[in-house]
Amino acid sequence: MSTVTRFVLSMFSAIFLMAGSVAGQHAPFTPATIDQPMLNKLTAQFEQQHKTALTISALPSKYRKDYEEVYNSRWEHIKGVFDRKEIYTAEPARKYMTDLVDVIVKGNPSLKAYPLHCYFSRTSEPNASYIGQGIILFNMGLFEKLENESQAAFVLCHEIAHYVLQHSDNAISEYISTINSASYQQELRKVKHTEFRKRELLEKLTKKVAFNHRRHSRNHESQADSMAVALMKNTAFDLSGAVTALKLLDEIDKDSIDIAACFKKELNPANFPFRDKWIAKSSSIIGAGVSVKAKSDMDDSLKTHPDCQTRIRLLEPFITQNGSAKGQLFLTGKERFSALQNTFKYEIIEYAYQAEKYSKSFYHTLILLQQYPKDPYLVTQIGRIMNNSYTARKAHNLGKMVDLPAPEFMPGYNLVLQFFQNLYLEEFAEVSYHYLQQYSGELSSYPAFKEQLNKSALFIKQ
Repeated sequence: MSTVTRFVLSMFSAIFLMAGSVAGQHAPFTPATIDQPMLNKLTAQFEQQHKTALTISALPSKYRKDYEEVYNSRWEHIKGVFDRKEIYTAEPARKYMTDLVDVIVKGNPSLKAYPLHCYFSRTSEPNASYIGQGIILFNMGLFEKLENESQAAFVLCHEIAHYVLQHSDNAISEYISTINSASYQQELRKVKHTEFRKRELLEKLTKKVAFNHRRHSRNHESQADSMAVALMKNTAFDLSGAVTALKLLDEIDKDSIDIAACFKKELNPANFPFRDKWIAKSSSIIGAGVSVKAKSDMDDSLKTHPDCQTRIRLLEPFITQNGSAKGQLFLTGKERFSALQNTFKYEIIEYAYQAEKYSKSFYHTLILLQQYPKDPYLVTQIGRIMNNSYTARKAHNLGKMVDLPAPEFMPGYNLVLQFFQNLYLEEFAEVSYHYLQQYSGELSSYPAFKEQLNKSALFIKQ
């Protein structure tokens, strides 16, 4: 065989693989492989850092035991992030994050004094956070909703500001000072000597401390916003990304799609049509009375990102004075940004499923199916979730994998939760089988699809 012939055949094979083995579809999504050795190495590195901080007398001597307890608790949270494989280890995403952080640090050399460890989190919550020890998590659920890289830069700068301004450490100090104050200890003694309603009074006292802490945290948000814009100003990013990001966060808790319509469209095969009772509100469900309260009717404090309008008003004058229109929306590449967003839409579905958070995985699968109808991975995912829910329900532990309806959830997600609560055991298998069966002609060559279809067929015979 000639070199030219081999080249032509290899190109043909590559094109065939890109087209996918499923007729009429691109190659189905395949989750990224987890780099467990890297996660183990990072865990050991941060654990040693934590232990060193506790042993070199870096903590205040006054109330030292309280400080050790709080910092140990924070370390357990950090360790949990790595143990749950929440950190996304795929090289393209890691390289992108490194490049984006480098742009910020290059414009602000003083940041070199602060070890920054920025990672994409595989969680669907539209958020980002500084969790201590220089670690910043940028949730996929937020990144995939952004409009441009300038907004991503603002989010990173905001979390970097929390780190530099020591908001986490200061909050810990404020908390320890509060619980050791004479007034708090006096109230605590009163509660301990109370004969009745002891638990209620203790909860009230705890909530009072939490409320004061939340008030200080909101002040920290405004401070972090201001520093974030100052950091962005030293880059070529468009400063307007700060305001548009906050506007997006202000609306992020609102449903962008009619979930009821999605149910009726997707779970409506001809031989097993959709039943309205599956998503009907039921007063027999614990918490159902408050589960469907509209997000718009809620107090701002229940939002994922409260006070955004106030934060915008504080930032807009500063941004206007500094000529936001002169900056750029993308610096490391729009194509890379878009490619990651598309990947993340799938990865959050897979991670929720792996973490046995079936209701979250189902919710995001249902939404993405509206963008990519008949997608092999997404269609199969509906079957996977229904089949596993059937098994879990049969074993009486589905409650661990499905949230209960609650006011802090979006109405659309609460509808998904109602669906899981309303289905009878056999209906999980029936929904799975009949939903998958309608795609058997198109997706029968996709092994994962065939596996779930066969599994649901066995379940409905049980």
